[in-house]
Amino acid sequence: MLVIVAPGQGAQTPGFLTPWLEDPDVAAYVDWLSAVAGLDLAHYGTEADEDTIRDTKIAQPLLVAAGLVAARQLAAVPDAVTGHSVGEITAAVGAGVLTAEQAMVLVRERGNAMADAAAVTPTGMTAVLGGDRDEVLAAIEAQGLTAANDNGPGQIVAAGTTDQLAAFADAAPQGARLRSLSVAGAFHSPHMAPAVDHVTRLARSVSAQDARTPFLSNADGAVVRDGGDVLSRIVGQIARPVRWDLCLEAMTRLGVTGILELPPAGTLTGIAKRYFRGGDTTVETLSLNTPDQLDEAHAFCERHRAAVAAEAVSA
Repeated sequence: MLVIVAPGQGAQTPGFLTPWLEDPDVAAYVDWLSAVAGLDLAHYGTEADEDTIRDTKIAQPLLVAAGLVAARQLAAVPDAVTGHSVGEITAAVGAGVLTAEQAMVLVRERGNAMADAAAVTPTGMTAVLGGDRDEVLAAIEAQGLTAANDNGPGQIVAAGTTDQLAAFADAAPQGARLRSLSVAGAFHSPHMAPAVDHVTRLARSVSAQDARTPFLSNADGAVVRDGGDVLSRIVGQIARPVRWDLCLEAMTRLGVTGILELPPAGTLTGIAKRYFRGGDTTVETLSLNTPDQLDEAHAFCERHRAAVAAEAVSA
């Protein structure tokens, strides 16, 4: 059972798109996506420095474009798709809900609106690593923060004002390590409400198709097929917590055996390795980062899709 996943903001690194652009056809496709997004994605994916691509307005379209490029080259048909935060837009294209062009317009406006919302009040995000889960959640709530990302055992991200985060750091939960994230605002929290309003208005004109491939939602891990519901969830998720833990639980229920992460890959496969380690099910992961991995990726996809087919025949 194969799931293809797309990473969220923060996964990008300088030059990560460079090897893909050595193919003239890929370079032309990136030029097309750049025209839609109104950004020089080739430049940002090859020459721009870390500070530049950290900008929300640049990072989000760049991440979605990279995922679309790799998925197009891979041309695999998974059993389910999902993405972390902005990666849901990439996944929606893979599911057949959105076109690449619709996705690039949505992510452009999403990034711009989230950056504008973040500029209203000094806000940020802090990763909480380890500690007792209930104690961590209680400490986050006590400071008026939002548990904006629940990434599974031992990793929760708190979002809120800089003052709230400072107070949280002074009263850190026992046994937990705190790491400030290099993001421009309190994403997936009520601070992003203005961005939701803006993208909601635009989404009314998007013709979303029903999913050809099951789509796992960040909201609750639900398997969603209705195109309008997928789009509504993606828009609303801007100001709601990402429940990646529930997406992982959904993969478990579906019987996942292989998880392939689109570039820039590593974050979500790393979480999956920790989540499935020592469990009853053996789950293989593959981080697709360069085109020279495509043969390996094709074999990976066929291996896990074939297992499902064999089970179906034997049943």
